[in-house]
Amino acid sequence: MDVTIRIRGARTHNLKNVSLDLPRHKLVVVTGLSGSGKSSLAFDTLYAEGQRRYVESLSAYARQFLQLMDKPDVDLIEGLSPAISIEQKAAGHNPRSTVGTITEIHDYLRLLYARVGTPYCPDHGLPLQAQSVSQMVDAVLSWPAETRLAVLAPIARGKKGSFEDECASLQAQGYVRLRVDGQMVEIDGMAPLKKTEKHDIDVVIDRLRIKPESKQRLAESFETALQLADGRALALDMDGGREQVFSSRYACPVCSHSLPELEPRLFSFNNPMGACPSCDGIGQVGFFDPKRVVAFPELSLAAGAIRGWDRRNAFTHSLLTSLAAHYEFDIEAPFEDLPEALRDKVLYGSGDEEISFLYLNEKGRSTVKRHTFEGVIPNLERRWRETDSATVREELGKYRNIKTCPDCGGSRLRPEARNVLIGQDPRGGERHGQAIYEVEAMPLSTCLAWFRDLTLAGAKQEIAQRIVREIEARLSFLNNVGLNYLSLDRSADTISGGEAQRIRLASQIGSGLTGVMYVLDEPSIGLHQRDNDRLIGTLQHLRDLGNSVIVVEHDEDMIRMADWVVDMGPGAGEHGGEVVAQGDPETVQRDPNSLTGQYLSGQRAIAIPKRRPVTDDLPWLTLTGASGNNLKNVDLRLPAGRLICVTGVSGSGKSTLVNDTLAVAVSRQLHHAQSEPAPYVAMQGLENFDKIISVDQSPIGRTPRSNPATYTGLFTPIRELFAGVPEARTRGYDPGRFSFNVKGGRCEACQGDGVVKVEMHFLPDMYVPCDVCHGKRYNRETLEIRYRGRNISEVLDLTVEQALEYFESVPAIARKLHTLIDVGLSYIRLGQSATTLSGGEAQRVKLSQELSRRSTGRTLYILDEPTTGLHFRDIELLLQVLNQLVDSGNTVLIIEHNLDVIKTADWLVDMGPEGGDGGGRVVAQGTPEDVAAAPESHTGHYLGKLLRRTPGG
Repeated sequence: MDVTIRIRGARTHNLKNVSLDLPRHKLVVVTGLSGSGKSSLAFDTLYAEGQRRYVESLSAYARQFLQLMDKPDVDLIEGLSPAISIEQKAAGHNPRSTVGTITEIHDYLRLLYARVGTPYCPDHGLPLQAQSVSQMVDAVLSWPAETRLAVLAPIARGKKGSFEDECASLQAQGYVRLRVDGQMVEIDGMAPLKKTEKHDIDVVIDRLRIKPESKQRLAESFETALQLADGRALALDMDGGREQVFSSRYACPVCSHSLPELEPRLFSFNNPMGACPSCDGIGQVGFFDPKRVVAFPELSLAAGAIRGWDRRNAFTHSLLTSLAAHYEFDIEAPFEDLPEALRDKVLYGSGDEEISFLYLNEKGRSTVKRHTFEGVIPNLERRWRETDSATVREELGKYRNIKTCPDCGGSRLRPEARNVLIGQDPRGGERHGQAIYEVEAMPLSTCLAWFRDLTLAGAKQEIAQRIVREIEARLSFLNNVGLNYLSLDRSADTISGGEAQRIRLASQIGSGLTGVMYVLDEPSIGLHQRDNDRLIGTLQHLRDLGNSVIVVEHDEDMIRMADWVVDMGPGAGEHGGEVVAQGDPETVQRDPNSLTGQYLSGQRAIAIPKRRPVTDDLPWLTLTGASGNNLKNVDLRLPAGRLICVTGVSGSGKSTLVNDTLAVAVSRQLHHAQSEPAPYVAMQGLENFDKIISVDQSPIGRTPRSNPATYTGLFTPIRELFAGVPEARTRGYDPGRFSFNVKGGRCEACQGDGVVKVEMHFLPDMYVPCDVCHGKRYNRETLEIRYRGRNISEVLDLTVEQALEYFESVPAIARKLHTLIDVGLSYIRLGQSATTLSGGEAQRVKLSQELSRRSTGRTLYILDEPTTGLHFRDIELLLQVLNQLVDSGNTVLIIEHNLDVIKTADWLVDMGPEGGDGGGRVVAQGTPEDVAAAPESHTGHYLGKLLRRTPGG
């Protein structure tokens, strides 16, 4: 058995013929500067080859369903295992996906509730009890005498199939009629059912008129129905259509509300049987928001308070003029000054009250018609319902917002599922236990404790035991990777890339695989120092199961706890791609060539700069009463013109406070943004700012056509430069000629992509270089134009560093390139596809774009974990850039976990003390030294240790 993974001659991307041996079944950390080749080695070489070999071993039939990786450029790799990659990709944008569905805990919960849950009546809160045959007979005899009654046995509900065998069997037993999908049919003349569609089928057991003397006949019919339909029966009033479900299992003793047998799909919001009918299991409903409809309440109706209903639209304006005449209000008065009753008439209509409306035809003749006024919002709702046009929906969508579904309260489930309970409810009363949606709303730490304390009576305990054990194991793994603050009902599209990666990591541990090679991409992203120890323990547990764990990481603790460290370098891009040092952490620490080793040994450190004083006479930005998500009426005070960090454990409320409340509220007031901030009471001190720039980690583009040159605006002056070349001017080429997005200069064979898609039936689609332009994106005539010896395609292939040397004499281009280098992106290529950039790289491209703009000295910059993917050296460079911004008078606000950044801040706001319900408060604020001295602050505990061993600047 191989004890090492042998790599010889790896040349993927910027790797320079790398050869090394990695120990198997160990925790290996690959570190180094950004762009030094870490991902090229770990993901594009090791993982790609491990995955490719595994997929190639499968049959041709299986391979067509799997993505085959490109063969990496490497001479030899030996000792590989099947590979699993856990990357920092967001969990997807499917609104039906939750933490519970991703981890499959929701499936175990559905099974648990179906097997041991106690159903309750939604109206009376009493447990549903089994009904005897005599109770069923008595219930039907209470109906009016002589009612034509059918007793039915429901044998299928929402099931696919043709049911040919079942129908033949029923006919053989002497049954003549069925009710199929609500229609009475005779089995003999019944049309074949489509086997791909879902059907409801009831067998007609008996038809009779209700009379007191028919008691015995009814009892026999109900017994037959219960036997045939597994304990269920239906009584149908054939004249009035009234229907009552009976069950020998569950029914309310007061109102006879009954429930079919509990099935796992009743508890699924992705199944019509369990989903809330009002929101279809989404938990939210769209509506036309009056705040968006009345975009400018300070204007009059005539001047355009409601967009599209002003005097420029003759039809709607005449409607409003007639409405104003009827209700005697001034159409020129500001809308916000009108009485509320009149505003409601405009927005929601006149109800049953008819109004005389004056209409003008095409010839200018007027006619008067009396009718009710529909109202602006009902008019928008009708148009939304009736239209099939995507354009119209997009336009109307600007006035819509979302709110929690009023029927299910956001639980996504129908009332029957919401009223099945398990366990003891501390609130007492008639209902005992928790519903499935209440359990899924608990923070994962609370949820785990609830299951550990769960005791059930008798046989239920035995039935539940195995299911609960599986749920507890999965919840433990999620808690161990620092996700204790999340809840199972948390929507996947609100989860960060780092959280999604740790969810996948927990799921992998739950699967219990051995002999696998796991490749992870910075699992510590977004994780507080306190939770990092548990994450490292989890990775060591994965290793101890008998797996090889390879982690691309910059976190100091992770590097020190590794069994083996590979340090890539010595520089980035063209200057990287070599193994500078490798061995156990102590060996790397002693290696004089290793930049990482110098930081580990303390020879180099990120110094603490001279702090800018924070005094009461500074201008302050104040936000009061923030209460979104888990925030508990938070008051935030930020000094203007300073470097500020908002810290705290994962889930403590940092993003809600900064991104969802402060950033949106400031954008609304300074830039009239449409987004709604999370709830807050007031904000003061905005007069000290003239704009806000928020830089997050979302991609800079979702197509290969987007690249750093197009995003930062570099490409425009470059194209203008090429259009100014004498040869180009002679030919009449304008800057558009040098764009690969429009016809003219691009290669039409590949439409400017440089690659052509080839469909392979048993393999994944392949992208091969275009035969015509050979991957250069442009046609021959365009490529003949050269600026200082290079054509446009060759310029796009330059790295930022090479481009700066090339364009040094062009200030408009050089300034933008300088800012890309300042944020540590010297190694990326100008034309590199945006889809290949990591979240951290995308954020730094955005940051460089903002930095290249002229600074006003009154800007509020908000950054969300800008150190993602950065080595110690890169962090030093980034801090220099951020401090330059602050020295120019701007305010920089960072959400950050990295202690090297936190220690250099002028002002800290520490949220906590815990995540989820245990957080949402400001635990400490002040200078880093103040926070380090706060006993309740988890950040302070770790920060204090670092401050004591870091030199001042």
